[in-house]
Amino acid sequence: MPYRTKVAVVYLLGFFVDLINMFIANVAYPAIGHGLGASVSELTWVSNAYILGLTLVIPLSAWLAEKVGGHRVFLLSLGIFLVATLGAGGAQSIGQLIGWRLLQGMGGGLLIPVGQTLAYQLYRPHERAGLSAAIMLVGLLAPAISPALGGLIVDTLSWRWVFFANLPLALLALLLAALWLRRESSTKTRTPLDAIGLLSGCSALLLILLGLTRLAESDGLASGLVMLAGGLVMLAGYVRHSLRHSHPLLNLRLVLNPLLRNAMMIYQAIPGIFIGVNLVAMLYLQNQLGMNATHVGSLMIPWSLASFMAITFTGKQFNRFGPRPLLITGCIMQGLGILVLSQVGSAQQYPLLLLAFAMMGFGGSLCSSTAQSCAFLQVNDAQLAQASALWNINRQLSFCLGIALLSLLLNKLQENMPATLAWHWCFYLAAASALIPAVLCLRIPNRAIVRQLNAQKE
Repeated sequence: MPYRTKVAVVYLLGFFVDLINMFIANVAYPAIGHGLGASVSELTWVSNAYILGLTLVIPLSAWLAEKVGGHRVFLLSLGIFLVATLGAGGAQSIGQLIGWRLLQGMGGGLLIPVGQTLAYQLYRPHERAGLSAAIMLVGLLAPAISPALGGLIVDTLSWRWVFFANLPLALLALLLAALWLRRESSTKTRTPLDAIGLLSGCSALLLILLGLTRLAESDGLASGLVMLAGGLVMLAGYVRHSLRHSHPLLNLRLVLNPLLRNAMMIYQAIPGIFIGVNLVAMLYLQNQLGMNATHVGSLMIPWSLASFMAITFTGKQFNRFGPRPLLITGCIMQGLGILVLSQVGSAQQYPLLLLAFAMMGFGGSLCSSTAQSCAFLQVNDAQLAQASALWNINRQLSFCLGIALLSLLLNKLQENMPATLAWHWCFYLAAASALIPAVLCLRIPNRAIVRQLNAQKE
């Protein structure tokens, strides 16, 4: 097996373990609440703590990889993840569980950007669409199987095994990483740690994430806005410091790269918004239309199948068509899917729901897989670690922002209009938002990119 394939396998396995762990715990909330005597608000932090740890440690990943080597950081992250998984499964209180989940997130936060950098730097730009498709397929498979797998584990064993079940795959990833990953050649130059940047950047991310989390709660508007404003002020200070620093924690000038910048914006506007739409849709279909959980959960089947088709198509045809037509088509398809969803007014319109989720799955995944494929096309290997860290921070923030925006929008609409109308207008506005990135994509130099990709093949 070629070395680059081994690296890709190790990274994809670690990525899969991380995603499974992110989604599988949700279905165990009732059992965890009963077992540990936790309230609903405390249970939400079982997931929030993981996302928080994941996001806060990402800025440090590029510096650590340079300091001690990417393969060592990868092994360290898996080790942290394994210890924290054992702790989470054995937690005796909700506070302990939240703490272990925070540490789990830190392990995963190092794992994803470092593994992505190790894999991407071994593939030439025109070969990265295939690798991106594999990454997106893993990203599709994990959330698709996690709820069913978690439910089976909770029903047959206990909620603790939702965490313990991660151990075999994590151990396998650790073993393969130890056997397959080569040590990078050492360099004499070592970038000093930007301590001020680390402190201000992590503080900004912490306040922004906490603010977005509070905004998504019905009674958290004021405190959420205060924390979000504080986070933005800290972020402004971090940006000012980083642009003046000779060796910043993250090279923010990479955002000037038009392909990376557009790909990051696409993630905010398409996958991020879908996460929010999906949450609102689940509440609407069960609370307003009276659909049962089984029927609502089954809507992810057409979404997953359509997503698989879109990701496969992108992997095979990206070099032929280039990013612009794929992104524009994906934006329009997701917008139309949300619009179809807005027309559902009763549980008897189940076929229309299947169509809506299939359209959103195809459109959203066409955008996200294309964005993943083009994000690093014009980033040189020396900057891949920095670009990967920026990309993954943006990805995490997009999910939090999508949930916060749609929840806040729905709350405000319900305060000013009848309930049914509020739900529909929430979907209308979410559908209209898909047009914004579609217009921005018109500026992508598509022909030049296709020529570049074809030239690299020859």
